[in-house]
Amino acid sequence: MRAAGGESDRKVVLVVRETRLEELTRRFNTRQQARFYIEHLGADYGDYLAEHQRYTEAVSEVDTALRGRVRVQKLDRRYLPNFVFGGDDLVIVLGQDGLVANSLKYLDGQPVIGVNPDPARWDGVLLPFQPSDLSRVVPEVIAGRRNRDNVTMAEAKLNTGSSLLAVNDLFIGPKSHVSARYVLTLGEQSERQSSSGIIVSTGLGSTGWLRSIYAGMAAAVTSLYDRDALLPDGSFQRNAQELHFTVREPFPSRTTRASLVLGRFGAETPLEILSEMPENGVIFSDGIESDFLEFNSGTRATIGIARRQGVLVT
Repeated sequence: MRAAGGESDRKVVLVVRETRLEELTRRFNTRQQARFYIEHLGADYGDYLAEHQRYTEAVSEVDTALRGRVRVQKLDRRYLPNFVFGGDDLVIVLGQDGLVANSLKYLDGQPVIGVNPDPARWDGVLLPFQPSDLSRVVPEVIAGRRNRDNVTMAEAKLNTGSSLLAVNDLFIGPKSHVSARYVLTLGEQSERQSSSGIIVSTGLGSTGWLRSIYAGMAAAVTSLYDRDALLPDGSFQRNAQELHFTVREPFPSRTTRASLVLGRFGAETPLEILSEMPENGVIFSDGIESDFLEFNSGTRATIGIARRQGVLVT
């Protein structure tokens, strides 16, 4: 079935975000007040304005590239958690890498095209395309002529019935800067620990938080870890059917140990964590601290590979 005057009746959901200038304007009601706030802090208003203008231009370029080819629905990232995606939707994300990761969490196999609105500003590891590419790329995706990368996601399931997906990583630990106390179990190994928290990373997220942790504990990685499992930059494949975990700043004492501090696991052997934190224990994903699961004493988390996979167009 073909849409009148177009190439397909396929629906495209265009995920966009507010610029920093738009966020401040919404906060302070007018652009003039936003400018006063920016300059009062000694920041460069011109940089905020240039970023805003370039992003606005990119949105217009995407609209032009898609006009008459597909049905387009624009979606602000604030509404991602409540939006119902169709199984056949094609998703275009216009923004930074983090917006791609945040979008994948709410999808179930729909392909994502990452578009870099400002290559001079953003590295765009997950943004291989520019707005001008879409008039060519979108028909190729619809026709099945573009490669797609599967993205492994993590999932935390609690014995309370709650669960949480992660595209990049999960943090398990304290809400504040106090120590987390818990029992960590992987296969036959089990250990009571006190630390500043646990990071569980996917392959997609391994270029971020996990990589920085490995960089800071290079000596420990060399002695305790199989470096052959990693890529030269310290990350691992985004479609790898495994997850990696690290314990941050483990503290050995009379009642706690610090030997089971990093490793990898898959679907056959999930990671289990039993909370011993009376209060303020949390699990959050992908750096979004406001969206968390409570993880207090007696709560058991089973961390494993999610059924869902993300799909990135390359």
